[in-house]
Amino acid sequence: MEKGNKGWRFAILLVVLALCLAFLRPTIAWYFRTSEDAQRLALMSLEKIKEYSMEQADKDVKALEQAAIANPGADPGETYAWLAKQAKKNYKAFKKPVPENLTLGAILNSFSLGRNANTDEEKKNVASSIHQQLLDLFQEHYREKILADKKNYTNSVKLGLDLSGGINIIVRADLEAALRLQGDAALAGGEAEFKARAMEQALETLQSRIDRFGLSNPVIRQQGEDRIYIEIPGAEQSSAINTIIMGKGILNFRLVDEDATNQFLSYYYSNPGNTFNEDGSLKDASIVPEDVEILGYYTKDSYGLDEFVQYMALKKEVALDGRYVKSAEVSRDQMGQTGVDFTLDMEGAEIFADFTGAHVGERLAVVSDNKVKSAATIRTKIGGGQVRIDGFGLEEAQNLQKVLQTAWLEVPLSVESQQVIGAELGEQTIRDGLTALAVGLIAIFIFMLVFYKGAGINAIVAQILNMYILFAVLSAFNLTLTLSSIAGMILTVGMAVDANVIIFERIKEELRAGKNRASAINAGFEGAFWAIMDSNITTFIAALFLSQLGTGSIQGFAVSLAIGVASSVFTALFVSRLMFDVGTEAFGSKKVSISWRGNKQ
Repeated sequence: MEKGNKGWRFAILLVVLALCLAFLRPTIAWYFRTSEDAQRLALMSLEKIKEYSMEQADKDVKALEQAAIANPGADPGETYAWLAKQAKKNYKAFKKPVPENLTLGAILNSFSLGRNANTDEEKKNVASSIHQQLLDLFQEHYREKILADKKNYTNSVKLGLDLSGGINIIVRADLEAALRLQGDAALAGGEAEFKARAMEQALETLQSRIDRFGLSNPVIRQQGEDRIYIEIPGAEQSSAINTIIMGKGILNFRLVDEDATNQFLSYYYSNPGNTFNEDGSLKDASIVPEDVEILGYYTKDSYGLDEFVQYMALKKEVALDGRYVKSAEVSRDQMGQTGVDFTLDMEGAEIFADFTGAHVGERLAVVSDNKVKSAATIRTKIGGGQVRIDGFGLEEAQNLQKVLQTAWLEVPLSVESQQVIGAELGEQTIRDGLTALAVGLIAIFIFMLVFYKGAGINAIVAQILNMYILFAVLSAFNLTLTLSSIAGMILTVGMAVDANVIIFERIKEELRAGKNRASAINAGFEGAFWAIMDSNITTFIAALFLSQLGTGSIQGFAVSLAIGVASSVFTALFVSRLMFDVGTEAFGSKKVSISWRGNKQ
């Protein structure tokens, strides 16, 4: 091998290892660097995270203030190390010398810089302002930490339902309502045939929606005539289920009635506690015209949650609904605002062009899940079927995009039951599976070292890198680790060592023929190449078909096997070869430690 070629191969290996490490970082951070308490917090809903952060911030600020009053010279320690950094920034911002020892008193004093207070009232206002600033800082501290852990979980390898438990849902399809919606056209092939086709459509649509949302390893099957059984790993995904199943997020466009909005707001501000019934309906429906309804306008807060801004009066008539959307993409504009770009079909484009042309100068609201997400003035007629809307957070925009890319579900669905179920096999099975994998690896390591001596080290390194790459790919694509996936990994270990055995035996043959180290290694790898490729390509094809046609445990086994086959070929033919060549060229080795018959020339 030429030195230049070896250098490029070494560079490629370093790039692969670096990419794998980047892919594995969320998984490593979640499973090995995140405590159980932190994991529990991260798996809570955003509403609960916000509630926790606010409560904890309030407790901590009060404790800090009391500690500073009781002992202003106390050292902040690790608990308030992050706050000490902020205090240093405060001193520098006001061009004040940073105290050599940042005590609790000095930290609190940093927040009063630039605030002059002479009277008792002014001092009280300053103290209140500092208290609120500390509350905001502490809440931000908790929010960023918990949301960072939540992001690590989202980007990590997930455990399947058999290992981690998950959600069990039964959905009822209202076939009678579907019949009524279709009318006489539904009875053309008979009622029974229509219901069968409707259930098939419901199953396909749910499968498509759940797949597009990236929920891991779902089990979806028909149960009886009009029930659909769904299993999804991970109890933390329950907040997304109703959005997916019920099709929430499919938006519509409606006009804002400015006069009715002003009229309602004037009434509401005069009667804030006597406007709505408990179910959200107006107590006095006459305060707005019959053709409008009152909805809330929401923006995203720092947690990504909907935050109410004000009420708006919207026309009940829908100008355009989501079924005309042909494709949708999430993008950011020049200001960095997240939005969704829609392409409408021909019918939708014509409807939207006519509507916007007839209402230039009026505001058009984007409504999703009965919430107004944005309301922009129509400046000109919008033709061509290309539409962009803003007012969504990134995650919400991505979810909306995925829902809109699925077919319009005409069969009404309702969640009949939903419960969180425990792991079927549990932690003991996880330990057993990983133990089997570790024992298998150790046994192979010992065998390779005993049977192939020094060359066995190459095989061991290749095996370790094989598992490293395998887990990195699982993490990169947020794939699910199930018991069957572990079985696929164990099989991969056997296939990977088989490739090394073929290579080593070919090298031994070349050495017995009298060739030197470099020639024997070169001929050994060339002679083993097609034998390894043939066997692994056929296995990869079989695994690929199983992953596409299989479901559940079969699919999990096939996916891990396919990834393992690809990575084992890379480590056996690329990494192992590079190690031999480095030994030959960089260390000047003349012999190959590969057999008990003695080191061969």
